[in-house]
Amino acid sequence: MRTAYIQQMGAFNDTLGDICGRSGVAMEKATNALLQADLAIAEEVITEHDEIRKLSKRAEEEAFTLLALQAPVAGDLRVVVSGFQIVADVDRMGALALHVAKVARRRHPKRALPEEVNGYFAEMGRLAVELAYSAREVLLTQDPHQAAEIEEQDDAMDDLHRHLFTVLMDRDWKHGVAAAVDVTLLGRYYERFADHAVAVGRRVVFQSTGVVPDEN
Repeated sequence: MRTAYIQQMGAFNDTLGDICGRSGVAMEKATNALLQADLAIAEEVITEHDEIRKLSKRAEEEAFTLLALQAPVAGDLRVVVSGFQIVADVDRMGALALHVAKVARRRHPKRALPEEVNGYFAEMGRLAVELAYSAREVLLTQDPHQAAEIEEQDDAMDDLHRHLFTVLMDRDWKHGVAAAVDVTLLGRYYERFADHAVAVGRRVVFQSTGVVPDEN
């Protein structure tokens, strides 16, 4: 029974890691679509999101199987219950990449972003992809120390998100309300994507140690 549990848990984490990796790829493509006003890439992200949803559903089913058939207790129960929460986090990461792609599609053939914020979003996109791959790695390794480091990677994303508001609030902003709304929403999508990657890391720490990391 123990061997079966370990094998099933490994397969479950592999599925979660796969979703993280795909979400990272989706965000990279969505960022390119956004910066280049590339409709074809945006449509690619939107179409490929169906596969992320299928994997999320499979991960949920694997978690229920672990809960129902293995009847975990103590530490194993903690791992499985946290697994359900991780499913929600990685699924949401994919959905946020989808939102970015949809903004790019909605504004096509125009660019959704004013030129002066392109650099912010190029860097936010890079950081989001890096965080997604870090989350994938810790899901596969279950290394609590590596998982705890994800939160430090998120600091740069938070800084960029804050700086965006200084641009939006500048009296010289001349791009109108619609552009300001797009920039605000897009900034939030990237920030939340990063937050979910951090949440994955925190949950892996909890799974491994039984200790909830201090948010501060």
